[in-house]
Amino acid sequence: MQLSTGIIPIELIEIGMSVSYSQTITDADVKSFAGLSGDHNPVHVSDEYAENSRYKKRIAHGFISASFFSALFGTKLPGPGCVYASQSLKFKRPVYLGDTVTATAEVTAIDLKKRRVFFSTVCTVKNKAVITGEAELFVP
Repeated sequence: MQLSTGIIPIELIEIGMSVSYSQTITDADVKSFAGLSGDHNPVHVSDEYAENSRYKKRIAHGFISASFFSALFGTKLPGPGCVYASQSLKFKRPVYLGDTVTATAEVTAIDLKKRRVFFSTVCTVKNKAVITGEAELFVP
């Protein structure tokens, strides 16, 4: 149940609840993120450089995929108004331009007294984990 504000009341959140979001990474995404973050590492923005790297072609910034967790939390579960307390990330595999990334967050614990919800987080490409981690969110 979501209220008209879109947030799921913490009392209705249960361990095991999960949400997902998918997006295909484009050249425009990588260039926009490079401009926004200031990270113009040539492995992300230069075809010529990337061809001679261990990856053989350009890879997306890891934080593009990781930012999809924020989309999940801020719009789906818990929803608008929640705020990050922490997020751990382990980058397992590269994400290439044209890959479709699916970010999934699953509730692992709830602290009603402190109004915190804990999640396991994973981004996958073709059913293989590219990023894993854990998140803690404050729910107003």
